[in-house]
Amino acid sequence: MSDSNDEIDGNQILAESLKSQGVEYVFGIVGIPVIELSMAMQQAGLHYVGMRNEQAACYAAQAIGYLTSKPAVCLVVSGPGLLHVYGGMANAKVNCWPLLVIGGSCPEDHEGLGGFQECRQVQLSQPYCKYSARPPTVQLIPQHVEQAVRASTYGRPGACYLDFPANLLTARIERGSVSNPHPCPPPPVLWPAPHLIKQAVAAIRKSARPLVIVGKGAAYSRSEAAVRRLVGSTRIPVLATPMGKGVVSDSSPHSVASARTLALQHADTIVLLGARLNWMLHFGRPPRFNKDVFVIQVDLCAEELNNSVTAGVAIQADVGVVATQLCDQLVEAAWSCDKGGIWWSELINKCRSNQETVEKMAKDISVPLNYYTVFHHIQQIIPKDCMIVSEGANTMDIGRSVLLNELPRHRLDAGTFGTMGVGPGFAIAAALWCQYYQPDKRVLCVEGDSAFGFSGMEVETMFRYKLPITIVVVNNNGIYSGLDSETWKELQQMPETAKVLPPTSLSASVRYDKMVEMFGGQGYFCQTIPELQSALRSALTVRDQPTIINVMINPSADRKPQNFNWLTTSKL
Repeated sequence: MSDSNDEIDGNQILAESLKSQGVEYVFGIVGIPVIELSMAMQQAGLHYVGMRNEQAACYAAQAIGYLTSKPAVCLVVSGPGLLHVYGGMANAKVNCWPLLVIGGSCPEDHEGLGGFQECRQVQLSQPYCKYSARPPTVQLIPQHVEQAVRASTYGRPGACYLDFPANLLTARIERGSVSNPHPCPPPPVLWPAPHLIKQAVAAIRKSARPLVIVGKGAAYSRSEAAVRRLVGSTRIPVLATPMGKGVVSDSSPHSVASARTLALQHADTIVLLGARLNWMLHFGRPPRFNKDVFVIQVDLCAEELNNSVTAGVAIQADVGVVATQLCDQLVEAAWSCDKGGIWWSELINKCRSNQETVEKMAKDISVPLNYYTVFHHIQQIIPKDCMIVSEGANTMDIGRSVLLNELPRHRLDAGTFGTMGVGPGFAIAAALWCQYYQPDKRVLCVEGDSAFGFSGMEVETMFRYKLPITIVVVNNNGIYSGLDSETWKELQQMPETAKVLPPTSLSASVRYDKMVEMFGGQGYFCQTIPELQSALRSALTVRDQPTIINVMINPSADRKPQNFNWLTTSKL
């Protein structure tokens, strides 16, 4: 056992403080002054994962936070190392995912003199996180770690930053002089005011066209059992935001995802469970929503209530608690939404009509392929409990409607901030989570070719840690749309290509599948559906390394016509 008179340095104090607060994972890139800190973290029993890009490390850390409800650490060096992370910190803040960023910084006696990578890191981090601080002494490191962990998980989850100058990390004190706070307990469960539940129940019972919208807040709060019971008992139609998918199974008979536009436009009462009326839900306003819609809003954050649209009933509380109480009172009143009524008939007919349109595109296997047929034939093979990571413009938007989620927290994508480059980092986090919690579960990372380019070198990280991630690059030679090979070659022959190549174009027919060969893996190049399905079946058998399936599609492939695109704004 260690003696209280033994000396201990800041690196060890910080590592042990993180461990005592329940932190399990660290993702980062080391350098001066955090090399010894990374080693101390491993010695303390933390899982350290070395990444190739600081942004990807930050994406991986926040995804683990979402999957476990506990913050992971993103460890970076000073100056540029931390600056590279701000995109990830902002993403965690907007997505409301717990994250703890730890940055090394130049020694305090070098500040103001032009120290190596000197940067005002605490101040620069403040706009992107809930708590940003530098412990003033070695003794106070544990207190600041506890406060950062607590801030990242309590209330609306988010990112926190702690700054550690080189001299603080190497300073030594007696172990007995360190005061260690108790581990931060789980966030308290917030219960709703009873009179608000009664108001909500009364509004639902009067509704002719009710609708439940489930957001990723319901997924994060582990409210799936309560929400499924509410929907199943009352037979209210349900829609999910992208990362709310799986809280209620996509294959549930109560899901009306295929009639999304009609459901939003005609619902007279909406129960908003852990979702925000931001751009993803068109701000809750006409013409996307009924101008007289009555909103029952449930959110953990008081500041979010009545945002964009004034709620008929605004409830600050845990989603699961509210769903349970609503269900209990509606069942007691013997109320349910009539499955044979006009509202359900309209929704069912619209679902069938839209599904028929998509089915025609999905069955078109002519070459070059389209998005719908690629995703349809992927869906036929992947396991139902597969964790799906996705990013890219059309790749993500179309994929979310075809690739189904049966379970909550099994879809990770660009999220509320619309951040590209998250895919490989999210996939690494998902695969590590599976490795330690559900080893037989598979991770599918579906990438547009443009999105894959942001963080593609993280494939090496996947090989280093033996993560069996199946990457599918849906390759259309561009951003939104690209050029066919012949046109691309013609333009390449012209002088001043920067003036003639369309800004959306990328190199044609790039063999992304060859990347895995650098590390001794196997890639697959596919142009037909039989080639794609054969490659996918083979890739899913690989258990100790990633695979890349590079599937070529029509550079002009697009979505089916949309009445309202994702960025449709309100028209008052």
